Amino acid sequence: MENTTNHEVPQTDAPNVNETIWDRIECDGKDFCKLDDNGNLILMASAHFPERVLASVNDDNIQTVVHALSEKFKEVLNRAEELKKEFEQQEEVVKLQGKVQRLKSYLMNANAIGNYTPLFQFLESREAEIAQQLKNNETIRQLLVNKAQELKESTEWKTTTEAFRQIIEDWKHAPYIDKEINDGFWDQIEQARNHFYERKRAHQEDLEREMMQNLDLKLEICEQAEALSLSEDWKQTSEVYKQLMERWKTIGRVATVEKNEELWNRFLNAKNAFFDRKSGHQEQIHHEQEANYAAKLRLVEQAEALRESTDWKETSAKYAAILDEWKSIGKVPYEKADEIWDRMQAAKDQFFNAKRQHTEEFKVGLEDNYAQKKALVERIETIKQSNNWRDVTAEINELMSTWKTIGPIPREYGDSLWEQFIAARQFFFKRKDDDREVRKNRFVQQIQNRLQQSRQFLATIEEELREEESKLAEFNDILSQNTEEDAKDVEIKQNLRNLVGQIEKRIPARKHKIDEVKLQIEELEQKLQENEQ
Repeated sequence: MENTTNHEVPQTDAPNVNETIWDRIECDGKDFCKLDDNGNLILMASAHFPERVLASVNDDNIQTVVHALSEKFKEVLNRAEELKKEFEQQEEVVKLQGKVQRLKSYLMNANAIGNYTPLFQFLESREAEIAQQLKNNETIRQLLVNKAQELKESTEWKTTTEAFRQIIEDWKHAPYIDKEINDGFWDQIEQARNHFYERKRAHQEDLEREMMQNLDLKLEICEQAEALSLSEDWKQTSEVYKQLMERWKTIGRVATVEKNEELWNRFLNAKNAFFDRKSGHQEQIHHEQEANYAAKLRLVEQAEALRESTDWKETSAKYAAILDEWKSIGKVPYEKADEIWDRMQAAKDQFFNAKRQHTEEFKVGLEDNYAQKKALVERIETIKQSNNWRDVTAEINELMSTWKTIGPIPREYGDSLWEQFIAARQFFFKRKDDDREVRKNRFVQQIQNRLQQSRQFLATIEEELREEESKLAEFNDILSQNTEEDAKDVEIKQNLRNLVGQIEKRIPARKHKIDEVKLQIEELEQKLQENEQ
Protein backbone atom coordinates (compact mmCIF):
# COMPACT_ATOMS: atom_id res chain seq x y z
CA MET A 1 0.00 0.00 0.00
CA GLU A 2 1.38 3.46 -1.02
CA ASN A 3 1.68 6.38 1.44
CA THR A 4 -0.86 9.18 0.87
CA THR A 5 -0.78 12.93 1.57
CA ASN A 6 -3.10 16.00 1.34
CA HIS A 7 -5.62 14.30 3.68
CA GLU A 8 -6.34 11.52 1.18
CA VAL A 9 -7.97 8.39 2.68
CA PRO A 10 -5.71 5.33 2.22
CA GLN A 11 -7.16 2.77 -0.17
CA THR A 12 -7.16 -0.82 1.18
CA ASP A 13 -8.32 -4.04 -0.36
CA ALA A 14 -11.67 -5.25 0.97
CA PRO A 15 -11.27 -8.40 3.08
CA ASN A 16 -12.25 -11.67 1.49
CA VAL A 17 -15.75 -12.54 2.81
CA ASN A 18 -15.01 -16.25 2.93
CA GLU A 19 -11.79 -15.61 4.89
CA THR A 20 -13.84 -13.60 7.42
CA ILE A 21 -16.34 -16.46 7.73
CA TRP A 22 -13.57 -19.04 8.05
CA ASP A 23 -11.74 -17.02 10.73
CA ARG A 24 -14.83 -17.22 12.96
CA ILE A 25 -14.97 -21.01 12.77
CA GLU A 26 -13.41 -23.09 15.53
CA CYS A 27 -13.11 -26.86 15.13
CA ASP A 28 -10.66 -29.72 15.43
CA GLY A 29 -8.62 -30.21 12.28
CA LYS A 30 -9.17 -26.66 11.00
CA ASP A 31 -5.43 -26.30 10.21
CA PHE A 32 -5.81 -28.99 7.57
CA CYS A 33 -8.56 -27.15 5.61
CA LYS A 34 -9.12 -23.92 3.73
CA LEU A 35 -12.11 -22.04 2.27
CA ASP A 36 -11.84 -20.73 -1.30
CA ASP A 37 -13.60 -17.72 -2.88
CA ASN A 38 -16.36 -19.94 -4.27
CA GLY A 39 -17.38 -21.23 -0.83
CA ASN A 40 -15.70 -24.61 -1.30
CA LEU A 41 -14.40 -26.12 1.92
CA ILE A 42 -11.18 -27.90 0.87
CA LEU A 43 -9.08 -30.52 2.64
CA MET A 44 -5.50 -29.53 1.81
CA ALA A 45 -3.14 -31.96 0.09
CA SER A 46 -0.62 -34.02 2.02
CA ALA A 47 2.15 -36.43 1.11
CA HIS A 48 -0.51 -39.11 0.93
CA PHE A 49 -3.35 -37.55 -1.11
CA PRO A 50 -4.20 -34.51 -3.28
CA GLU A 51 -6.49 -31.76 -2.03
CA ARG A 52 -10.22 -32.40 -2.32
CA VAL A 53 -13.49 -30.48 -1.83
CA LEU A 54 -15.37 -31.64 1.26
CA ALA A 55 -18.49 -29.44 0.98
CA SER A 56 -19.91 -26.26 -0.51
CA VAL A 57 -20.81 -23.85 2.31
CA ASN A 58 -22.24 -20.39 2.94
CA ASP A 59 -22.70 -18.06 5.90
CA ASP A 60 -25.95 -19.82 6.89
CA ASN A 61 -24.76 -23.42 6.95
CA ILE A 62 -20.99 -23.31 7.49
CA GLN A 63 -21.14 -23.87 11.26
CA THR A 64 -23.44 -26.89 10.84
CA VAL A 65 -21.42 -28.41 7.99
CA VAL A 66 -18.04 -27.93 9.66
CA HIS A 67 -19.34 -29.41 12.91
CA ALA A 68 -20.72 -32.44 11.03
CA LEU A 69 -17.43 -32.93 9.12
CA SER A 70 -15.42 -32.66 12.33
CA GLU A 71 -17.70 -35.17 14.08
CA LYS A 72 -17.39 -37.49 11.07
CA PHE A 73 -13.61 -37.60 11.57
CA LYS A 74 -14.23 -39.22 14.96
CA GLU A 75 -15.85 -42.09 13.07
CA VAL A 76 -12.78 -42.23 10.81
CA LEU A 77 -10.53 -42.50 13.88
CA ASN A 78 -12.77 -45.21 15.33
CA ARG A 79 -12.45 -47.27 12.17
CA ALA A 80 -8.66 -46.99 12.31
CA GLU A 81 -8.71 -47.97 16.00
CA GLU A 82 -10.87 -51.00 15.22
CA LEU A 83 -8.37 -52.12 12.58
CA LYS A 84 -5.49 -51.60 15.03
CA LYS A 85 -7.21 -53.87 17.55
CA GLU A 86 -7.72 -56.49 14.87
CA PHE A 87 -3.98 -56.45 14.12
CA GLU A 88 -3.27 -56.94 17.84
CA GLN A 89 -5.56 -59.98 17.94
CA GLN A 90 -4.77 -61.51 14.55
CA GLU A 91 -1.61 -63.55 14.17
CA GLU A 92 -2.11 -64.16 10.45
CA VAL A 93 -2.11 -60.46 9.48
CA VAL A 94 -2.28 -61.30 5.76
CA LYS A 95 -5.99 -61.91 6.33
CA LEU A 96 -6.32 -58.16 7.10
CA GLN A 97 -4.78 -57.10 3.78
CA GLY A 98 -8.22 -56.38 2.29
CA LYS A 99 -9.27 -54.26 5.29
CA VAL A 100 -6.03 -52.26 5.09
CA GLN A 101 -6.65 -51.58 1.40
CA ARG A 102 -10.31 -50.66 2.05
CA LEU A 103 -9.42 -48.26 4.89
CA LYS A 104 -6.66 -46.67 2.81
CA SER A 105 -9.06 -46.22 -0.12
CA TYR A 106 -11.68 -44.80 2.26
CA LEU A 107 -9.18 -42.30 3.72
CA MET A 108 -8.41 -41.09 0.19
CA ASN A 109 -12.09 -40.08 -0.20
CA ALA A 110 -13.45 -39.70 3.38
CA ASN A 111 -15.75 -36.68 3.85
CA ALA A 112 -14.36 -35.47 7.19
CA ILE A 113 -12.06 -32.79 8.69
CA GLY A 114 -8.96 -33.97 10.57
CA ASN A 115 -5.30 -34.97 10.50
CA TYR A 116 -4.99 -37.98 8.22
CA THR A 117 -1.17 -38.30 8.28
CA PRO A 118 -0.88 -40.58 11.39
CA LEU A 119 -3.56 -42.81 9.92
CA PHE A 120 -1.68 -43.25 6.64
CA GLN A 121 1.56 -43.86 8.56
CA PHE A 122 -0.20 -46.56 10.58
CA LEU A 123 -1.44 -48.20 7.39
CA GLU A 124 2.01 -48.07 5.77
CA SER A 125 3.57 -49.88 8.74
CA ARG A 126 0.83 -52.52 8.59
CA GLU A 127 1.39 -52.96 4.85
CA ALA A 128 5.07 -53.62 5.53
CA GLU A 129 4.16 -56.17 8.18
CA ILE A 130 1.79 -57.90 5.75
CA ALA A 131 4.47 -57.91 3.02
CA GLN A 132 6.93 -59.63 5.37
CA GLN A 133 4.39 -62.26 6.33
CA LEU A 134 3.60 -62.84 2.66
CA LYS A 135 7.30 -63.47 2.06
CA ASN A 136 7.43 -65.98 4.91
CA ASN A 137 4.30 -67.64 3.56
CA GLU A 138 5.96 -68.00 0.14
CA THR A 139 8.77 -69.98 1.76
CA ILE A 140 6.27 -72.43 3.26
CA ARG A 141 4.61 -73.05 -0.09
CA GLN A 142 7.96 -73.24 -1.90
CA LEU A 143 8.93 -76.16 0.36
CA LEU A 144 5.80 -78.00 -0.79
CA VAL A 145 6.76 -77.33 -4.42
CA ASN A 146 10.25 -78.66 -3.81
CA LYS A 147 8.88 -81.78 -2.16
CA ALA A 148 6.56 -82.40 -5.13
CA GLN A 149 9.46 -82.02 -7.55
CA GLU A 150 11.53 -84.50 -5.54
CA LEU A 151 8.71 -87.05 -5.67
CA LYS A 152 7.75 -86.89 -9.33
CA GLU A 153 10.28 -89.52 -10.43
CA SER A 154 9.71 -91.84 -7.46
CA THR A 155 8.90 -95.51 -8.02
CA GLU A 156 7.58 -95.96 -4.50
CA TRP A 157 4.01 -95.84 -5.79
CA LYS A 158 2.02 -96.34 -2.65
CA THR A 159 4.07 -94.12 -0.38
CA THR A 160 4.48 -91.41 -3.03
CA THR A 161 0.74 -91.37 -3.74
CA GLU A 162 0.13 -90.83 -0.06
CA ALA A 163 2.89 -88.21 -0.03
CA PHE A 164 1.18 -86.26 -2.85
CA ARG A 165 -2.14 -86.49 -1.00
CA GLN A 166 -0.39 -85.02 2.01
CA ILE A 167 1.18 -82.25 -0.11
CA ILE A 168 -2.27 -81.26 -1.43
CA GLU A 169 -3.69 -81.36 2.09
CA ASP A 170 -0.79 -79.25 3.38
CA TRP A 171 -1.30 -76.84 0.43
CA LYS A 172 -4.97 -76.36 1.40
CA HIS A 173 -3.93 -75.29 4.88
CA ALA A 174 -0.82 -73.32 3.89
CA PRO A 175 -0.96 -69.53 4.55
CA TYR A 176 -2.02 -67.01 1.88
CA ILE A 177 0.38 -65.58 -0.74
CA ASP A 178 -0.10 -63.32 -3.79
CA LYS A 179 -2.25 -64.90 -6.50
CA GLU A 180 0.34 -64.78 -9.31
CA ILE A 181 3.04 -66.49 -7.21
CA ASN A 182 0.48 -68.90 -5.78
CA ASP A 183 -0.66 -69.89 -9.28
CA GLY A 184 2.92 -70.43 -10.39
CA PHE A 185 3.70 -72.65 -7.41
CA TRP A 186 0.48 -74.59 -7.89
CA ASP A 187 1.24 -75.16 -11.59
CA GLN A 188 4.57 -76.69 -10.60
CA ILE A 189 2.88 -79.01 -8.12
CA GLU A 190 0.21 -79.91 -10.67
CA GLN A 191 2.87 -80.67 -13.27
CA ALA A 192 4.80 -82.83 -10.83
CA ARG A 193 1.67 -84.65 -9.67
CA ASN A 194 0.41 -85.09 -13.27
CA HIS A 195 3.81 -86.36 -14.16
CA PHE A 196 3.50 -88.92 -11.41
CA TYR A 197 -0.10 -90.02 -12.12
CA GLU A 198 -0.74 -89.54 -16.14
CA ARG A 199 -35.51 -62.01 -12.29
CA LYS A 200 -42.74 -53.63 -14.04
CA ARG A 201 -45.59 -54.05 -16.40
CA ALA A 202 -48.35 -55.46 -14.00
CA HIS A 203 -47.72 -52.68 -11.46
CA GLN A 204 -47.98 -50.03 -14.15
CA GLU A 205 -51.23 -51.54 -15.37
CA ASP A 206 -52.59 -51.59 -11.81
CA LEU A 207 -51.49 -47.98 -11.32
CA GLU A 208 -53.10 -46.86 -14.56
CA ARG A 209 -56.28 -48.75 -13.68
CA GLU A 210 -56.34 -47.08 -10.25
CA MET A 211 -55.84 -43.61 -11.77
CA MET A 212 -58.75 -44.23 -14.17
CA GLN A 213 -60.91 -45.22 -11.20
CA ASN A 214 -59.75 -42.06 -9.38
CA LEU A 215 -60.72 -39.98 -12.43
CA ASP A 216 -64.22 -41.50 -12.44
CA LEU A 217 -64.61 -40.87 -8.70
CA LYS A 218 -63.45 -37.25 -8.91
CA LEU A 219 -65.68 -36.60 -11.93
CA GLU A 220 -68.59 -38.00 -9.92
CA ILE A 221 -67.77 -35.68 -7.00
CA CYS A 222 -67.51 -32.67 -9.37
CA GLU A 223 -70.92 -33.51 -10.88
CA GLN A 224 -72.47 -33.86 -7.40
CA ALA A 225 -70.88 -30.56 -6.29
CA GLU A 226 -72.13 -28.75 -9.40
CA ALA A 227 -75.63 -30.21 -8.94
CA LEU A 228 -75.68 -28.80 -5.36
CA SER A 229 -74.32 -25.33 -6.18
CA LEU A 230 -77.85 -23.81 -6.51
CA SER A 231 -79.21 -25.48 -3.37
CA GLU A 232 -80.78 -23.36 -0.61
CA ASP A 233 -80.74 -26.13 1.98
CA TRP A 234 -77.74 -24.43 3.60
CA LYS A 235 -77.08 -26.77 6.50
CA GLN A 236 -77.62 -30.07 4.71
CA THR A 237 -75.79 -28.96 1.59
CA SER A 238 -72.86 -27.66 3.66
CA GLU A 239 -72.60 -31.11 5.26
CA VAL A 240 -72.73 -32.78 1.88
CA TYR A 241 -69.93 -30.52 0.61
CA LYS A 242 -67.92 -31.46 3.69
CA GLN A 243 -68.48 -35.14 2.98
CA LEU A 244 -67.51 -34.62 -0.66
CA MET A 245 -64.33 -32.92 0.53
CA GLU A 246 -63.55 -35.85 2.84
CA ARG A 247 -64.15 -38.27 -0.02
CA TRP A 248 -61.91 -36.17 -2.29
CA LYS A 249 -59.03 -36.42 0.19
CA THR A 250 -59.26 -40.21 0.23
CA ILE A 251 -58.96 -40.48 -3.55
CA GLY A 252 -55.53 -40.72 -5.06
CA ARG A 253 -54.12 -38.83 -8.00
CA VAL A 254 -55.21 -39.03 -11.64
CA ALA A 255 -53.07 -39.38 -14.72
CA THR A 256 -51.77 -35.78 -14.93
CA VAL A 257 -51.27 -32.82 -12.61
CA GLU A 258 -53.17 -30.63 -15.08
CA LYS A 259 -56.21 -32.92 -15.08
CA ASN A 260 -56.13 -33.14 -11.30
CA GLU A 261 -55.97 -29.32 -11.08
CA GLU A 262 -58.82 -29.01 -13.58
CA LEU A 263 -61.05 -31.34 -11.55
CA TRP A 264 -60.08 -29.62 -8.28
CA ASN A 265 -60.99 -26.23 -9.76
CA ARG A 266 -64.35 -27.61 -10.97
CA PHE A 267 -65.09 -28.89 -7.47
CA LEU A 268 -63.95 -25.64 -5.80
CA ASN A 269 -65.90 -23.46 -8.26
CA ALA A 270 -69.12 -25.40 -7.55
CA LYS A 271 -68.46 -25.41 -3.81
CA ASN A 272 -67.54 -21.70 -3.77
CA ALA A 273 -70.62 -20.82 -5.84
CA PHE A 274 -72.81 -22.40 -3.15
CA PHE A 275 -70.99 -20.77 -0.24
CA ASP A 276 -70.92 -17.37 -1.99
CA ARG A 277 -74.73 -17.52 -2.16
CA LYS A 278 -74.77 -18.64 1.44
CA SER A 279 -72.76 -15.55 2.46
CA GLY A 280 -75.93 -13.44 2.15
CA HIS A 281 -77.15 -15.02 5.34
CA GLN A 282 -75.01 -13.02 7.77
CA GLU A 283 -75.96 -14.77 10.97
CA GLN A 284 -75.34 -18.17 9.45
CA ILE A 285 -72.15 -16.86 7.88
CA HIS A 286 -70.93 -15.69 11.28
CA HIS A 287 -71.73 -19.10 12.72
CA GLU A 288 -69.85 -20.83 9.89
CA GLN A 289 -66.87 -18.52 10.30
CA GLU A 290 -66.70 -19.37 13.99
CA ALA A 291 -66.85 -23.05 13.05
CA ASN A 292 -64.10 -22.47 10.51
CA TYR A 293 -62.06 -20.75 13.19
CA ALA A 294 -62.48 -23.77 15.49
CA ALA A 295 -61.44 -26.11 12.67
CA LYS A 296 -58.38 -24.03 11.82
CA LEU A 297 -57.53 -23.68 15.49
CA ARG A 298 -57.54 -27.46 15.69
CA LEU A 299 -55.18 -27.57 12.70
CA VAL A 300 -52.92 -24.95 14.34
CA GLU A 301 -52.75 -27.06 17.48
CA GLN A 302 -51.84 -30.09 15.37
CA ALA A 303 -49.14 -28.06 13.58
CA GLU A 304 -47.71 -26.79 16.89
CA ALA A 305 -47.63 -30.32 18.28
CA LEU A 306 -45.56 -31.42 15.27
CA ARG A 307 -43.05 -28.54 15.12
CA GLU A 308 -40.32 -30.35 17.08
CA SER A 309 -40.72 -33.68 15.27
CA THR A 310 -37.66 -35.23 13.64
CA ASP A 311 -39.63 -37.69 11.52
CA TRP A 312 -38.97 -35.49 8.50
CA LYS A 313 -40.76 -37.37 5.75
CA GLU A 314 -43.93 -38.34 7.62
CA THR A 315 -44.21 -34.95 9.37
CA SER A 316 -43.74 -33.08 6.06
CA ALA A 317 -46.63 -35.12 4.66
CA LYS A 318 -48.70 -34.28 7.74
CA TYR A 319 -47.98 -30.55 7.31
CA ALA A 320 -48.99 -30.84 3.64
CA ALA A 321 -52.21 -32.58 4.68
CA ILE A 322 -52.85 -29.92 7.34
CA LEU A 323 -52.36 -27.13 4.80
CA ASP A 324 -54.57 -28.94 2.27
CA GLU A 325 -57.28 -29.21 4.91
CA TRP A 326 -56.66 -25.53 5.87
CA LYS A 327 -57.29 -24.53 2.24
CA SER A 328 -60.51 -26.52 2.20
CA ILE A 329 -61.89 -24.65 5.25
CA GLY A 330 -63.74 -21.40 4.64
CA LYS A 331 -63.03 -17.94 6.03
CA VAL A 332 -62.72 -17.18 9.75
CA PRO A 333 -63.77 -13.92 11.50
CA TYR A 334 -61.66 -11.08 10.10
CA GLU A 335 -60.31 -10.00 13.51
CA LYS A 336 -58.95 -13.49 14.15
CA ALA A 337 -57.55 -14.30 10.71
CA ASP A 338 -54.04 -12.85 11.08
CA GLU A 339 -53.48 -14.23 14.58
CA ILE A 340 -54.40 -17.83 13.71
CA TRP A 341 -52.44 -17.75 10.43
CA ASP A 342 -49.34 -16.35 12.17
CA ARG A 343 -49.48 -19.24 14.67
CA MET A 344 -49.73 -21.76 11.83
CA GLN A 345 -46.88 -20.13 9.93
CA ALA A 346 -44.61 -20.01 13.00
CA ALA A 347 -45.11 -23.73 13.75
CA LYS A 348 -44.52 -24.68 10.12
CA ASP A 349 -41.40 -22.48 9.82
CA GLN A 350 -39.86 -23.96 12.98
CA PHE A 351 -40.21 -27.50 11.65
CA PHE A 352 -38.99 -26.82 8.11
CA ASN A 353 -36.00 -24.73 9.30
CA ALA A 354 -34.93 -27.69 11.45
CA LYS A 355 -35.50 -30.02 8.49
CA ARG A 356 -33.22 -27.90 6.27
CA GLN A 357 -30.46 -28.02 8.88
CA HIS A 358 -30.85 -31.81 9.13
CA THR A 359 -30.61 -32.07 5.35
CA GLU A 360 -27.24 -30.29 5.35
CA GLU A 361 -25.92 -32.71 7.96
CA PHE A 362 -27.42 -35.66 6.09
CA LYS A 363 -25.59 -34.65 2.90
CA VAL A 364 -22.28 -35.00 4.71
CA GLY A 365 -23.21 -38.55 5.72
CA LEU A 366 -24.25 -39.42 2.17
CA GLU A 367 -20.83 -38.45 0.79
CA ASP A 368 -19.08 -40.53 3.44
CA ASN A 369 -21.32 -43.52 2.66
CA TYR A 370 -20.22 -43.14 -0.95
CA ALA A 371 -16.58 -43.22 0.10
CA GLN A 372 -17.16 -46.40 2.15
CA LYS A 373 -18.99 -48.20 -0.66
CA LYS A 374 -16.37 -47.08 -3.18
CA ALA A 375 -13.71 -48.70 -0.99
CA LEU A 376 -15.72 -51.96 -0.97
CA VAL A 377 -15.97 -51.88 -4.78
CA GLU A 378 -12.23 -51.33 -5.17
CA ARG A 379 -11.51 -54.24 -2.86
CA ILE A 380 -13.85 -56.69 -4.62
CA GLU A 381 -12.39 -55.65 -7.99
CA THR A 382 -8.95 -56.50 -6.54
CA ILE A 383 -9.89 -60.02 -5.42
CA LYS A 384 -12.42 -61.13 -8.04
CA GLN A 385 -9.65 -62.82 -10.11
CA SER A 386 -8.40 -64.83 -7.11
CA ASN A 387 -8.35 -68.62 -7.13
CA ASN A 388 -8.25 -68.72 -3.33
CA TRP A 389 -11.88 -69.86 -3.44
CA ARG A 390 -12.53 -70.44 0.28
CA ASP A 391 -10.92 -67.31 1.75
CA VAL A 392 -12.13 -64.96 -1.01
CA THR A 393 -15.67 -66.39 -0.80
CA ALA A 394 -15.64 -65.60 2.93
CA GLU A 395 -14.28 -62.08 2.28
CA ILE A 396 -16.81 -61.34 -0.49
CA ASN A 397 -19.63 -62.45 1.82
CA GLU A 398 -18.17 -60.16 4.51
CA LEU A 399 -18.01 -57.29 1.96
CA MET A 400 -21.69 -57.88 1.12
CA SER A 401 -22.61 -57.84 4.83
CA THR A 402 -20.64 -54.60 5.29
CA TRP A 403 -22.38 -53.04 2.24
CA LYS A 404 -25.79 -53.72 3.85
CA THR A 405 -24.76 -51.82 7.00
CA ILE A 406 -23.80 -48.65 5.05
CA GLY A 407 -26.55 -46.08 4.44
CA PRO A 408 -27.59 -44.46 1.13
CA ILE A 409 -25.33 -42.39 -1.13
CA PRO A 410 -26.09 -39.14 -3.07
CA ARG A 411 -28.62 -39.68 -5.88
CA GLU A 412 -26.32 -38.16 -8.49
CA TYR A 413 -24.09 -41.23 -8.30
CA GLY A 414 -26.98 -43.48 -9.31
CA ASP A 415 -26.68 -47.27 -9.08
CA SER A 416 -23.29 -47.63 -10.79
CA LEU A 417 -21.41 -48.55 -7.60
CA TRP A 418 -23.89 -51.29 -6.72
CA GLU A 419 -23.91 -52.59 -10.29
CA GLN A 420 -20.10 -52.69 -10.34
CA PHE A 421 -20.01 -54.41 -6.96
CA ILE A 422 -22.59 -57.08 -7.84
CA ALA A 423 -20.98 -57.66 -11.27
CA ALA A 424 -17.59 -58.33 -9.64
CA ARG A 425 -19.26 -60.68 -7.13
CA GLN A 426 -21.03 -62.60 -9.90
CA PHE A 427 -17.78 -62.73 -11.90
CA PHE A 428 -15.93 -64.38 -9.03
CA PHE A 429 -18.64 -66.96 -8.28
CA LYS A 430 -18.96 -67.79 -12.00
CA ARG A 431 -15.22 -68.52 -12.07
CA LYS A 432 -15.56 -70.57 -8.90
CA ASP A 433 -18.38 -72.67 -10.41
CA ASP A 434 -16.43 -73.16 -13.64
CA ASP A 435 -13.36 -74.27 -11.68
CA ARG A 436 -15.44 -76.77 -9.67
CA GLU A 437 -16.77 -78.22 -12.94
CA VAL A 438 -13.25 -78.53 -14.41
CA ARG A 439 -11.98 -80.32 -11.31
CA LYS A 440 -15.01 -82.64 -11.37
CA ASN A 441 -14.42 -83.53 -15.05
CA ARG A 442 -10.74 -84.15 -14.35
CA PHE A 443 -11.64 -86.47 -11.48
CA VAL A 444 -14.15 -88.37 -13.65
CA GLN A 445 -11.54 -88.78 -16.39
CA GLN A 446 -9.04 -90.16 -13.90
CA ILE A 447 -11.62 -92.67 -12.61
CA GLN A 448 -12.50 -93.71 -16.16
CA ASN A 449 -8.81 -94.27 -16.98
CA ARG A 450 -8.30 -96.35 -13.86
CA LEU A 451 -11.50 -98.31 -14.61
CA GLN A 452 -10.28 -99.11 -18.12
CA GLN A 453 -6.90 -100.25 -16.80
CA SER A 454 -8.54 -102.40 -14.12
CA ARG A 455 -10.83 -104.08 -16.64
CA GLN A 456 -7.91 -104.85 -18.92
CA PHE A 457 -5.94 -106.21 -16.00
CA LEU A 458 -8.92 -108.37 -14.93
CA ALA A 459 -9.22 -109.84 -18.40
CA THR A 460 -5.50 -110.66 -18.37
CA ILE A 461 -5.43 -112.45 -15.03
CA GLU A 462 -8.71 -114.29 -15.77
CA GLU A 463 -7.13 -115.57 -18.98
CA GLU A 464 -4.02 -116.62 -17.04
CA LEU A 465 -6.22 -118.46 -14.53
CA ARG A 466 -8.00 -120.36 -17.30
CA GLU A 467 -4.67 -121.36 -18.83
CA GLU A 468 -3.33 -122.67 -15.52
CA GLU A 469 -6.59 -124.53 -14.75
CA SER A 470 -6.34 -126.13 -18.22
CA LYS A 471 -2.72 -127.12 -17.61
CA LEU A 472 -3.63 -128.52 -14.19
CA ALA A 473 -6.37 -130.69 -15.69
CA GLU A 474 -4.03 -131.87 -18.43
CA PHE A 475 -1.19 -132.75 -16.02
CA ASN A 476 -3.53 -134.58 -13.62
CA ASP A 477 -4.92 -136.59 -16.51
CA ILE A 478 -1.42 -137.73 -17.48
CA LEU A 479 -0.55 -138.63 -13.92
CA SER A 480 -3.73 -140.72 -13.54
CA GLN A 481 -2.78 -143.07 -16.38
CA ASN A 482 -1.45 -146.48 -15.30
CA THR A 483 1.21 -147.57 -17.79
CA GLU A 484 4.47 -149.28 -17.57
CA GLU A 485 7.09 -146.83 -16.57
CA ASP A 486 10.73 -146.69 -17.18
CA ALA A 487 13.15 -144.39 -15.42
CA LYS A 488 12.47 -141.57 -17.86
CA ASP A 489 8.69 -141.84 -17.35
CA VAL A 490 9.20 -141.72 -13.60
CA GLU A 491 11.27 -138.57 -13.94
CA ILE A 492 8.69 -136.94 -16.24
CA LYS A 493 5.86 -137.74 -13.85
CA GLN A 494 7.82 -136.36 -10.96
CA ASN A 495 8.34 -133.09 -12.86
CA LEU A 496 4.62 -133.01 -13.64
CA ARG A 497 3.80 -133.50 -9.96
CA ASN A 498 6.09 -130.56 -9.13
CA LEU A 499 4.36 -128.39 -11.77
CA VAL A 500 0.92 -129.43 -10.45
CA GLY A 501 1.97 -128.41 -6.95
CA GLN A 502 3.17 -125.04 -8.15
CA ILE A 503 -0.03 -124.39 -10.15
CA GLU A 504 -2.23 -125.46 -7.23
CA LYS A 505 -0.40 -122.94 -5.03
CA ARG A 506 -0.83 -120.10 -7.57
CA ILE A 507 -4.52 -120.62 -8.42
CA PRO A 508 -5.96 -119.43 -5.01
CA ALA A 509 -3.78 -116.30 -5.16
CA ARG A 510 -4.96 -115.56 -8.70
CA LYS A 511 -8.60 -116.05 -7.70
CA HIS A 512 -8.07 -113.76 -4.70
CA LYS A 513 -6.45 -111.16 -6.96
CA ILE A 514 -9.43 -111.45 -9.40
CA ASP A 515 -11.84 -110.80 -6.51
CA GLU A 516 -9.79 -107.77 -5.45
CA VAL A 517 -9.80 -106.32 -8.98
CA LYS A 518 -13.55 -106.92 -9.35
CA LEU A 519 -14.15 -105.14 -6.04
CA GLN A 520 -11.93 -102.29 -7.20
CA ILE A 521 -13.94 -102.07 -10.47
CA GLU A 522 -17.21 -101.95 -8.48
CA GLU A 523 -15.85 -99.13 -6.31
CA LEU A 524 -14.72 -97.16 -9.39
CA GLU A 525 -18.09 -97.66 -11.12
CA GLN A 526 -19.85 -96.51 -7.91
CA LYS A 527 -17.72 -93.33 -7.88
CA LEU A 528 -18.68 -92.63 -11.51
CA GLN A 529 -22.39 -93.08 -10.70
CA GLU A 530 -22.10 -90.71 -7.71
CA ASN A 531 -20.52 -88.01 -9.91
CA GLU A 532 -23.22 -88.40 -12.59
CA GLN A 533 -26.03 -87.79 -10.06
